[in-house]
Amino acid sequence: MSPTPQDPRPLTGEPLALDLLNTRWMRDGAVQDLLRDTDGLAVWLAANGLRDRFAADAATLRHTLEVRDALKTAVDGSFAEGAARVDAVLAHGRIRATLTAEGPGEMPEFEDVSWGPAWLAARDYLQLLATAPDRIRSCAHEACILHFFDTSRNGTRRWCSMAVCGNRAKASRHYARAKEG
Repeated sequence: MSPTPQDPRPLTGEPLALDLLNTRWMRDGAVQDLLRDTDGLAVWLAANGLRDRFAADAATLRHTLEVRDALKTAVDGSFAEGAARVDAVLAHGRIRATLTAEGPGEMPEFEDVSWGPAWLAARDYLQLLATAPDRIRSCAHEACILHFFDTSRNGTRRWCSMAVCGNRAKASRHYARAKEG
């Protein structure tokens, strides 16, 4: 297996469903898309510990893009429409209960392994909704399209990154106040 190129995204490490949404981001006013080809898919699979389990091929890319669009609709658009689309992806797999040496477990199974990453992202979204749906957030900066799961103690995080988007917003407010004064 060849080495995976470095992940160019500004925000990584979010739960799988949101990390998939974050394969699109803004740079200098233009949308960037990690999943424009199978090389980008390989980067995303590696970033999420999935590269050894799933191939970065055209079918996997197609299914992953399908669930990314479904998640985008559910998070930023019509929840009902997005839910139907996420549910359609979930129809391609299931959880099988297992008993392992460590105790009870669950094993995902897919009708076609190329649905694996898409199905896992859709399932992760369900788990986020079951855990804390109000903590699934879009960055508050008007020029940012990234998403995050708010793990702050009081649940008031607004920015994908305080160092980037939060700082831009503060600088913009400061500039506006200085201009008025």
